[in-house]
Amino acid sequence: MTPGTNKPEIIINEPTFFILLSLASGPKHGYAVLKDTEELSQGKVNLSTSTLYTALNRLLNQGFIERSDAGQNGSGPGLPRKVYRLNERGRRILNAEAMRMQVMLASYQQRLGEEHA
Repeated sequence: MTPGTNKPEIIINEPTFFILLSLASGPKHGYAVLKDTEELSQGKVNLSTSTLYTALNRLLNQGFIERSDAGQNGSGPGLPRKVYRLNERGRRILNAEAMRMQVMLASYQQRLGEEHA
């Protein structure tokens, strides 16, 4: 629990952060999320397709993202691609995680930043 509140603290892992960040710029299909996540993380997060879709399903179940009809006009062969978008809850979680990381970085810089710069 977060001190002084009744809300549980949610901390997300690095791949989840980059998936949510990818979707923050607009709806995307899974492969676009995969490529964007790799680019946003500067190659540090490389997800397999099965790992990505497991994460997307978990994020759907947690209510951080939702399916979108955007981009499903069936212009290509085969089945329409599943498109995902960040919802308001996911945006709040992403913002809270970014704020948590900013506090950690500020503490680091205050304590050790000068000598480790």
